[in-house]
Amino acid sequence: MLNRNIETFIGCDNEYEESGIVIFGAPFDSTTSFRPGTRFASKAMRGDSFGIETYSPYQDKDLEDIAIFDGGDLELSFGNTERALGQIEEFTAKVLSDGKIPCMIGGEHLVTLGTMRAVAKHYPDVHVIQFDAHADLREDYLGESLSHATVIHRVWDLLGDNRIYQFGIRSGDRSEFQWGKDRVFTNKFNFNGLTDVIDKLKGKPVYLTIDLDVLDPSVFPGTGTPEAGGVSFMELLQAILQVSELNIIGCDVNELSPPYDQSGVSTAVACKVLRELLLAISSKN
Repeated sequence: MLNRNIETFIGCDNEYEESGIVIFGAPFDSTTSFRPGTRFASKAMRGDSFGIETYSPYQDKDLEDIAIFDGGDLELSFGNTERALGQIEEFTAKVLSDGKIPCMIGGEHLVTLGTMRAVAKHYPDVHVIQFDAHADLREDYLGESLSHATVIHRVWDLLGDNRIYQFGIRSGDRSEFQWGKDRVFTNKFNFNGLTDVIDKLKGKPVYLTIDLDVLDPSVFPGTGTPEAGGVSFMELLQAILQVSELNIIGCDVNELSPPYDQSGVSTAVACKVLRELLLAISSKN
């Protein structure tokens, strides 16, 4: 019998109705300030995911034991940033209204604003944990308020003070750090202080956004704005496992740019990060 050839992330081929987690791609990189290419991430990750296993020896869990639906890539408007964000918001709102957890594959980091617009409406008391090399707190970038360099400032516009927690930050304009000092929690360079934040946020809805350039470029060179001095894969994995203790109501993994690592190692790392993230949040939700 012949069936349609539908490519999904490994182990995420369940039906929508039976799934508690919905992954989808947001292939958008129209505001990338240095090296574009993140629009190809979700497609590359689906294909390369079959080079890893559904089973995680780190967690002793298997994607085949949980129900995850892969909704494919959204067809986004590349010529209209606001419209693209609206399309992401609309899809996320549908997933949330159906009682499921959205897990987005970017794309540049600006796509997080689309999901957060829906999340903030559905969970007015949501808090955000951000793993990233960059603060992303600029008011504008070259006169544009919607940019991957401004995304967390735009999220702050939605949430206000003391609702955003940044880890791994090692790059940003001086004014970003000065502006954010009394508005967001920023831990530079690593995950120190994460345990205290987790204790503080227990019982609250939390959105986790992972910009993969939090990883050191020696581990993850395939990204648009690599920054030396990042964390290791194992450090990121441990941080994900810690955060999964919380009530994670949505998440994303973004900023893989496959063209900048022809070896495919960066895509393999991104696949493994997503697998571990899905398994971690599924056990708590």
